Amino acid sequence: MSKKIRNVAIIAHVDHGKTTLVDKILYQCKLFDDHEKPGELIMDSNDLERERGITILSKNVSVSYKDFKINIIDTPGHSDFGGEVERVLNMADGVLLLVDAFEGTMPQTRFVLQKALEIGLKPIVVINKVDKPNCRPLEVQEEVFELMFNLDGTDEQLDFPTYYGSAKEGWMSDDVKKRTNDITSLLDGIIQYIPEPTVEDGTTQMRITSLDYSSYVGRIAIGKVYRGNLKANQQVAIIRKDKSVVKQVIKELFVFDGFQRKKVDEAESGEIVAIVGLENFEIGETIAHIDHPDQLDPIAVDEPTMSMLFTINNSPFYGKEGKYVTSRHIKERLEKELEKNLAMQVHDTDSADKFNVYGRGILHLSVLIENMRREGYEIQVGQPQVLYKMIGAQKCEPFEELTVDVPDEYSGTVIEMVSQRKGEMKNMIRKGERINIEFEVPSRGLIGLNNQVLTATAGEAIMNHRFIEYRPTVGPIKERQNGSLIAMESGTAIAYAVHKLQDRGKFFVAPGDNVYAGQVIGQHTREGDLVLNVTKTKKLTNMRASGSDDKVLLAPPIEFSLEDALEYIEKDEYVEITPKSIRLRKILLNENDRKRAKMKS
Repeated sequence: MSKKIRNVAIIAHVDHGKTTLVDKILYQCKLFDDHEKPGELIMDSNDLERERGITILSKNVSVSYKDFKINIIDTPGHSDFGGEVERVLNMADGVLLLVDAFEGTMPQTRFVLQKALEIGLKPIVVINKVDKPNCRPLEVQEEVFELMFNLDGTDEQLDFPTYYGSAKEGWMSDDVKKRTNDITSLLDGIIQYIPEPTVEDGTTQMRITSLDYSSYVGRIAIGKVYRGNLKANQQVAIIRKDKSVVKQVIKELFVFDGFQRKKVDEAESGEIVAIVGLENFEIGETIAHIDHPDQLDPIAVDEPTMSMLFTINNSPFYGKEGKYVTSRHIKERLEKELEKNLAMQVHDTDSADKFNVYGRGILHLSVLIENMRREGYEIQVGQPQVLYKMIGAQKCEPFEELTVDVPDEYSGTVIEMVSQRKGEMKNMIRKGERINIEFEVPSRGLIGLNNQVLTATAGEAIMNHRFIEYRPTVGPIKERQNGSLIAMESGTAIAYAVHKLQDRGKFFVAPGDNVYAGQVIGQHTREGDLVLNVTKTKKLTNMRASGSDDKVLLAPPIEFSLEDALEYIEKDEYVEITPKSIRLRKILLNENDRKRAKMKS
């Protein structure tokens, strides 16, 4: 093997600087020519990832340093993408754990780190952002040690090297007091501490851990060669999860070279490869020697914990903004998503134009919805529902660990709000003027909580949560107290009408917006729904002209992000999603139909 290989995955909490660090490694290893200016957040190729500052899909990039080839695998930090994380870690031989020098270890970091330690990967700790004021790198290093100890790290894993620095400023050092000019000490550390891939003797074995899709060549299988080697045009056996064996041919073989894939004739064990030409394969299946098909353990993926109903857009405004509006379009798009999104499931319902989509959480499902609306789809989505499970004779529901970082004066409010939703406080740590509170709370208690906590804390709270396990169900949880304001007629919202109705609640529409009968246009100040006419204009009289009134002062409308809207709606409401708009509506648009349904229930 001419080049020695290191396969390393990067783990970090959202916004701890992981993608920035990868950028600096790419620059350090001269991946770009001097005239190339690739910008920042190079690895977050998807628009959504750049906007939200989160990694959703894992990606591979490789760099050459000295005479080593370092394959860097970027992992998602959010536990909603657990399906993605587990597979990716199977390709690595070690991990870089990136931690913010001020915030320290966070729940999402814990989630991915736990997976890495279970697989037996060797960690290198990178304490980033030491240039920030009030940072506490040495305390954070202690926190990381405690976390690994609590996660049952082995003695070898607990004896980890630590690097300090600032990815933004482009330097790393193994001594907290000694500032350097570049990040070569970290790259040297990767070569020194991350073990090289173990090369086992025997026939070919490779597990498909990830996939890509190209409209030219179809599905592309990605994974690490565990044993033996692979060649282009070689006949191989694909071993399915049910142990059946299918014979296929590798048409083309690629390795990662920078961001590109480089076509090769042969790849040896330890290398991460992409294979073109295989058909009907699933993630977790094994590619093996045609005469000696040995199976590797298939990957177990976390089960979904939440479901949402997806249906066609049948509102009066349907088809005005989107290209794809039929149930056939939606079904095909969901099936395409299943090919690469492991933790997602799609179930048919008794109606041909409704589908139940199961996922790991609201963020996981909202990313799919956001991608669909950008691609030109129009859909309607129902209220998120948690998935219950029978364990023995007991009905169980998913529980999550919730961490809320909040200024001292709001801590009582937050504790009260979470305990109303059956949350139990586990820990409370003071960090300067802020307090970090840990709860264990049922997943359904989290739906809609984010909005309420942000309102109650004037936007100061930072919330993170991760799935722990299924536990016996707790009783009913208090739902949204306020009813909805509903449009009586279709038309254009008029400032005069909105002004007159302002004391009834907070509006989601502004004057000039088109509305339709049955659309949810605001939040009522009280319980119960209220039907209003916001399209009413002021009538002319012989006393005065309609325009000679005082200027109308209106409160700005509340604007929902997609996740906010999904968390806000009630059981009898849908979120209507089109490429340009997010609207809330009642499932039954006609007021009489709603009254009848209420009487029946």
